[in-house]
Amino acid sequence: MRSFFRYLGPGLITAALVFGPGSLTITSKLGSLYAYQHIWVILLAVLFMLSYTEMGARIGMATEESLLYSIRQKWGRVASVVLGFGIFAITASFQAGNTIGASLAFAELVNSGTEAWIIAFTLAGISLLFFRSFYNILEKVMISLVALMLLSFLITLILAKPNFGALASGLVPSLPEGSEVLSIALVASSFSAVGAFYQGYLVQEKGWRKAEAGRGRKEAMAGVLVLGLISFFILTNAASILYPQGIQVNSATDMGLALEPLYGSTATVIFMLGLFGASFSSLVGNATIGGALLSDALSLGNVLSSSKVRGLIMLVMLIGAGIALAFGRLPLELIVFAQAITVIIAPLVGLAILVLANGRTNMGKLKNTHLQNIFGILGLVVLLGLSATQLYLQFIR
Repeated sequence: MRSFFRYLGPGLITAALVFGPGSLTITSKLGSLYAYQHIWVILLAVLFMLSYTEMGARIGMATEESLLYSIRQKWGRVASVVLGFGIFAITASFQAGNTIGASLAFAELVNSGTEAWIIAFTLAGISLLFFRSFYNILEKVMISLVALMLLSFLITLILAKPNFGALASGLVPSLPEGSEVLSIALVASSFSAVGAFYQGYLVQEKGWRKAEAGRGRKEAMAGVLVLGLISFFILTNAASILYPQGIQVNSATDMGLALEPLYGSTATVIFMLGLFGASFSSLVGNATIGGALLSDALSLGNVLSSSKVRGLIMLVMLIGAGIALAFGRLPLELIVFAQAITVIIAPLVGLAILVLANGRTNMGKLKNTHLQNIFGILGLVVLLGLSATQLYLQFIR
């Protein structure tokens, strides 16, 4: 058992930072509008996320240098800087949404404004940076938040008493009319090329190398399966509770508030704790990715013990808090800006992962197999399709 817990960490951190308040809102909305019909979409997104996260883990364990350093060696400094700055811009742009999500969970529970909570949770996130071993405390916090999410949403699921016959029918692929955009958003929120890319950095922070490849790959995959399980719980909760009543979800807190008339205030508190777990884990994890990769792109280092890396992580948190306090929400202009960058960066990150995982010299026996390349190519096609769809919906239609 002790050996098992020793190998927990990077995969669960990836799961925690990928599943945020935006993912929760999209998944809840699909369940409230279309019941169980999109469970198969979760499985599809998890399949591709599994493929890329496992590749990211293998690259990190096979190579001594960081992923952006490998890109710099292979394609030049410009490519490394573009990816680093692009990922930083995406994380900084979406950070306000994570900050607001964590604040709303408590503001709704105590019927207060969000400003004080925004400041409190941002300071809590920044305080983690002052621990001597930031990675170790990050790992413990993320594992605790994932456990909180799983427990909260599982208890809600038990209260909801889902229809298992209808639930099983959701495994059969179908796309109800009008659900196309939300289905695409669900895949985009669960299949994060950036999260998979950062998995390579996390396994290096953990100190894993080729000797731990087998256990490291399993742990990475376990983390993604947890991500899928959380998404499954949320969609099933919404399908069981909201859909029969015709209640639609417009924000991450709506579902928690809808529980009170049916199951009492305790159920709402339990769900809101899960929402807090999803939001705060993304607040910290999102900032960690943005700060660490920008630092690496600028050749300032990437290890989380570096003061320069921690400074840039803090910068992302402060940007998110500033926007949240100034606007009280994530401004539409910032969403459009972040999506515009994502359209370009996500496929490039996916391509970089796929190419690096096929490097004969660096990867050795951890090089992609033919089957892994098939899933990798299919995943890259999905990333390109998601980007093309976002481009059409936001800028052409």
